[in-house]
Amino acid sequence: MSRQGRSTIRLRIVVTDPVPGVALALQSGRFDLVAPTSVTASAVAFELAVEASQPVADGPVVCYGPFTQGPPTERFVYVTVGTRAGQPNSPYERRAKIPLAGITPALFHHAVTDPGSVLEVRVGGRGRDGSPVCASVRLPADAWRLVPFHPGKVR
Repeated sequence: MSRQGRSTIRLRIVVTDPVPGVALALQSGRFDLVAPTSVTASAVAFELAVEASQPVADGPVVCYGPFTQGPPTERFVYVTVGTRAGQPNSPYERRAKIPLAGITPALFHHAVTDPGSVLEVRVGGRGRDGSPVCASVRLPADAWRLVPFHPGKVR
């Protein structure tokens, strides 16, 4: 347990089929960048911890910390692309918003009570035109899922 009423949970964001040669980074705060924890030709992954509040009644899980952005009930995480990810000569200057709203109270509870797990979401790394993903990423309601935690290892 972190602050009163909050628990720390682990998240993993996996960007599948990234555009080769284009840098991706996780935004922390307004300007800091965090490198991926795993990079392969088929996926780039970021592992992070956030504090999350115990949901009240039917309320949403609210996440806190330097990686979270936006109003409390609509939190998201930015994956930066190209120049925004620290790649100065990239033709791309983008960010992709990864919503945290799909983290349900049940997922929150399982993430808190199972220290060997991580909440994972997979997002496609390319837009319809084949360029890197950007803007608000639309996720299906069940996109976030609980998986075994193996640091730095993405399946």
